[in-house]
Amino acid sequence: MVDVESLKHVWSELAEDAPMPLLTRRRVIGEKMMVSRVVLEPGLVVAPHHHENEQISIVVEGRVRFRIGETEEAPHELEVEGGEVLVLPPWLWHGAEALERTVVLDLFAPPSERTGIDG
Repeated sequence: MVDVESLKHVWSELAEDAPMPLLTRRRVIGEKMMVSRVVLEPGLVVAPHHHENEQISIVVEGRVRFRIGETEEAPHELEVEGGEVLVLPPWLWHGAEALERTVVLDLFAPPSERTGIDG
C-alpha cells in the first residue's frame, strides 16, 4: 500500500543546494521525472551544455536569455519571461543568462542527479 502522505512535498521544506554562484534550487526526483525549482540571480551565466534529458523550463517570474544551437557555440538567442515555457529536446546545446531575478520550474525526463548546472 502506498503511503499517501509521502507523495506530498512542500517547496520551502525541501533541501536547497547552490550548485553554482547566483543559483539555488530545490528538487523533487521521481521514478521517471524530476522537477527543480530554480532561482537565478541577475548576472548568472550557465555555460553551453547538453544532456540526454528532455527539459521543459517554465519561467514563473523574471526573464532569462537562452542561447540555443546545434553546437556548443549556440548561435541563437531567445528571451523567455514569466508565464512562458521553453521545451529543450535531448542533446540540444543550450546555455542561459539571468537578466533579472528569475524563478524557473525545470522538468527533466528521465530524472538525473546531475544537470548542466552541476559542473
